[in-house]
Amino acid sequence: MSHDPSLAVQVTHLDFGYGGPQILRDVNLSLERGSRCLLIGANGAGKSTLLKVLSGKRLTKGNIKALGKNPFFEGSVGVTYLGTEWALNPVVHRELAVARLLKTMGAERHPERCARLLEILDVNPDWTMNEVSDGQRRRVQIVLGLLEPWDLLLMDEVTVDLDVLVRSNLLKFLKEETESRQATIIYATHIFDGIGGWPTHVAHMWEGQIDLVRDVNEGFPELEEERDRLLKSGSTLATIDNSPLLCVVEKWLAADYQKRGLTGRRNPEGKVMTKWDILSENMRAFGDKYYNYYTNKD
Repeated sequence: MSHDPSLAVQVTHLDFGYGGPQILRDVNLSLERGSRCLLIGANGAGKSTLLKVLSGKRLTKGNIKALGKNPFFEGSVGVTYLGTEWALNPVVHRELAVARLLKTMGAERHPERCARLLEILDVNPDWTMNEVSDGQRRRVQIVLGLLEPWDLLLMDEVTVDLDVLVRSNLLKFLKEETESRQATIIYATHIFDGIGGWPTHVAHMWEGQIDLVRDVNEGFPELEEERDRLLKSGSTLATIDNSPLLCVVEKWLAADYQKRGLTGRRNPEGKVMTKWDILSENMRAFGDKYYNYYTNKD
């Protein structure tokens, strides 16, 4: 299959299975660089399998290219996959310091990016993984996964544990990444509240096939028809993309986070430390000794 350099994802007549019935059947999908594609469909439609194939986690000789390469045979450099399996790993439920995880994943190589992600995902480097909630653990995963700049991001339901404000801030950051770096995202989700203005494309899967792909800005008749219907009923575009209840809840949570920041950890001068300040202090104070403590502890 010849490669079109303008395409980040190029899938042609892809079939895939594990030796039994085919999970993916004659899948076709092409996405230009800079696209943000929502992948939707019922449970069992094949969304997770497709994302894993694109990430190089599943062996296939099919006609598939991610960033111009077969992700399994030619490598998946520049491709980041974020799935739900991470939270089930027993390692991330141990008495493991978030600061150490960040150091191990290269926070010092990308200080500005790390600092911004810590703020967006509201992750505290002082946390230890066995003491945090599932939602906080998920936020740590996303920070770690996004530390290294990526060209293709594959997200499989990883925002389901996030509160609406953190999710909103994350999606704004991801949109900025696609616009500023021409990076590409495929995002499988069942949560659509407040996301109306985010995607450039919507792909629908049914029984292992992608049966339609719509460009949000060019040729999405179903969306245009629904918007027209809501506008005639007195709604505005703002309430169509973001429900009034969602906007109220976001404001409440923004106030909660602001109040928490005012009571956060302070430096010797009495100023509230940023999350990057805390992380930098932890990395200087503990270094590899921090790692040895947690990995060798009985």
